[in-house]
Amino acid sequence: MLGKIARKVFGTPNDRKIKVTRPIVEKINALEDEFATLSDDGIVAKTEELKRRVADGEKLDAILPEAFANCREAAKRALGLRAFDTQLMGGIFLHQGNIAEMKTGEGKTLVATFPAYLHALTGKGVHIVTVNDYLAKRDSEWMSKVYGALGMTTGVVYPHQADDEKRAAYACDVTYSTNNELGFDYLRDNMKSELKDMFQRGQNFAIVDEVDSILIDEARTPLVISGPSDDRTELYTTIDALIPELTEEHYNINEKDKNATFTEEGNEFLEEILHARGLLPEGQSLYDPESTTIVHHVNQGLRAHKLFARDKDYLVRDGEVILIDEFTGRMMTGRRLSDGLHQAIEAKEGCKTQPENVTLASVTFQNYFRLYGTLGGMTGTALTEAEEFAEIYGLGVVEVPTNRPIARIDEHDAVYRTEREKFDAIVKEIRGANEKGQPVLVGTTSIEKSEELSQLLTNAGIKHDVLNARQHEREAQIVADAGKLGAVTIATNMAGRGTDIKLGGNVEFKVMEAIAANPDGDHEALRAQIEEAHKADEQAVKDAGGLFVLATERHESRRIDNQLRGRSGRQGDPGRSAFFLSLDDDLMRIFGSERLEKVLSTLGMEEGEAIVHPWVNKSLERAQAKVEGRNFDMRKQLLKFDDVMNDQRKAIFAQRLEIMEAEDLSEIAGDMRHQVIDDLVDQYMPPKSYADQWDTHGLQAAVIEHLGFEEPVVDWAAEEGVDDDSIRERLYDASDAFMAKKAADFGPETMRSIEKQLILQTIDAKWREHLLTLDHLRSVVGFRGYAQRDPLNEYKTEAFQLFESLLDGLRSDVTQKLSQIRPMTEEEQQAMMEQMVRQQQAVAQAATESGTSEASENAIEGFDENDPSTWGNPSRNDPCPCGSGKKFKHCHGKLA
Repeated sequence: MLGKIARKVFGTPNDRKIKVTRPIVEKINALEDEFATLSDDGIVAKTEELKRRVADGEKLDAILPEAFANCREAAKRALGLRAFDTQLMGGIFLHQGNIAEMKTGEGKTLVATFPAYLHALTGKGVHIVTVNDYLAKRDSEWMSKVYGALGMTTGVVYPHQADDEKRAAYACDVTYSTNNELGFDYLRDNMKSELKDMFQRGQNFAIVDEVDSILIDEARTPLVISGPSDDRTELYTTIDALIPELTEEHYNINEKDKNATFTEEGNEFLEEILHARGLLPEGQSLYDPESTTIVHHVNQGLRAHKLFARDKDYLVRDGEVILIDEFTGRMMTGRRLSDGLHQAIEAKEGCKTQPENVTLASVTFQNYFRLYGTLGGMTGTALTEAEEFAEIYGLGVVEVPTNRPIARIDEHDAVYRTEREKFDAIVKEIRGANEKGQPVLVGTTSIEKSEELSQLLTNAGIKHDVLNARQHEREAQIVADAGKLGAVTIATNMAGRGTDIKLGGNVEFKVMEAIAANPDGDHEALRAQIEEAHKADEQAVKDAGGLFVLATERHESRRIDNQLRGRSGRQGDPGRSAFFLSLDDDLMRIFGSERLEKVLSTLGMEEGEAIVHPWVNKSLERAQAKVEGRNFDMRKQLLKFDDVMNDQRKAIFAQRLEIMEAEDLSEIAGDMRHQVIDDLVDQYMPPKSYADQWDTHGLQAAVIEHLGFEEPVVDWAAEEGVDDDSIRERLYDASDAFMAKKAADFGPETMRSIEKQLILQTIDAKWREHLLTLDHLRSVVGFRGYAQRDPLNEYKTEAFQLFESLLDGLRSDVTQKLSQIRPMTEEEQQAMMEQMVRQQQAVAQAATESGTSEASENAIEGFDENDPSTWGNPSRNDPCPCGSGKKFKHCHGKLA
């Protein structure tokens, strides 16, 4: 009660943030007339003036009103769009490093141009992050008109892009890209051996569109660049044949945690059949350490069969298992499950089992986006996750008011007893809306459910479109038509698709279709005619009640449900939303529908009757909040472990960069060599020990092995008054003289080049080994909890010791390799350098997880990714004409 009174008197924290921006918006509006008088060249000149002022030390906050006014005028001329005050507010919050929660249809794409332009004035580059390549290309093409009018350059980064083109895109003032490409390019850059080969120029300012989808939904899976390991594919197939023999008493399934474990009976049964099939040696138990690998494979086989469903979690296309993003419903081509789980699913589906991969480099989205100096985000729904954004990214969430009041009617959830009753009611509801011409968007949670509902609508004679991972190529077209009079669209996870549904249909798509059908006609007249007809279509849809969003299930996250609702009622349009649920739905079944079932039984409901009450909504939202809390804890736990590695990753990447920037590494190599000498002397002549305790013969042998030269260490130690420090100094001098002679024999320039390549190569090899060791440590450290020891603290301690060991091994390996090289003929030197470069390239090109590859000499000249007529006529098993090295059916043939 007191809280409500206080909010009435002082306003909510959100209201106060909005209030603070109003004077800034008024300043921008006051400058509008002045900037309207500028010529096109005058707008560009203003950009140059603002750049100079920033370079001279003026703060971005001070020039914000002028920059925003200039950008608004440029957008008005380039696109015919004048930004609303609420859009300027959104831009201010993004500049300040907040998340601007703006409803669907409020023009977030234009909002991003204001803070992007402001931060691009620093000359350090701005990244605008989208959820897919289509949106990155579309937004960059659309908004480049605004940036071009301001005298700024725009680039777009996408998969299979030529190196020069990608480097040019990152050099632009504003660069559009997906989160995956940015993350993978960051990892690839830190695997390069030359500064000139790197793409990115640092992380200055980023605006993340659909920020909740990218920073929360996708943050459970780290980005991994990997290379093939030992092939154990046969074992997956053999194990897969055993799983169908298991019965329900052999295992427990925990759908909440997506986990499957064997019971005592299951373990006994497994031991029997594994012994019988010769997979487990006689006398060896499943509990023996030697059985770890086989147990791991059996566990993954069980998870593949019992927790991963075809057409829900993945689909099979051209003999390949492709994962489906549970939040957006899109295919995640090139993304694979780790730890052998993907191979287990391939074995289950009878697909060719790809070899497991070893990690070459990895980063979580949380730690990648925390590299940016300033980070902002936009979405229609973020308030439910405000705690996570604040705790992990330091981002505040501000709810920006809509330009016009929301007129959408949100109905209470209707809960049916069975799924059949629910679907019958949905078909009846769709028919009713369809008969009066109201467009209907039906949200489903899986391909399977969307196709089941599609069949019911077909049987009922209702014309409709289906959008899911199978039809993702037609996504833009289907979404463009979803607001037409009488349209019925079934969409799997429509929430994350980032495209507006406009009442009456999308004018731009209608114009493009008309121009394609009549390329020689009068395009301006065609547009005018279509725009006139569209007004009548739009009004007819409004009269029918606007877009009706009908959801067939509640999602685990309230945010996803709110996003789906938000597709209706954009910019003050009329609309309606309703959720139809049943006790058979996953959320209801897993998270306790028993009480609700008792209520339904007590009420004595008839078949086909639904319970509709605000209490039901509240009960479901509480269940969703619990799931969200659990998922947050999982992501936090992932981050805590990755933070340990992140400090080490930053140290290694910074060291690599320092080495690449250095012209002369002889001092670093010398320090490493002296440190190795210190370690050897301390090992064989321990401090504070007596001369008769020294192992001088061992030290002399170790010097030959590690430093490559022979000195009479045994004789030195026999001299009167010699201590360990004097021997240390003599070894320093001898090693320096030895390497100086080597440098003279090679030539200074060649020696510097060899030192640089050897040090980088050794760092990369050691880091790869370290990542593998940390993976293994992570997989077993959880068991320390049984011994009342905190697994995270154990992981931190051991990871630190492993990192120290990496640094010691690095010094030793570099010193040993440099001591062993010898002057070669010019031909041998050239061959060695080429081999080093090839090895570096092989590592960089092993980015199998990113789904990208370097262009090769096999690429067809004139190949254009967007024009199939330039592809020639390859068969499905031929190399792809883009030059990726993949088969055509696994590359561009997927889109053909």
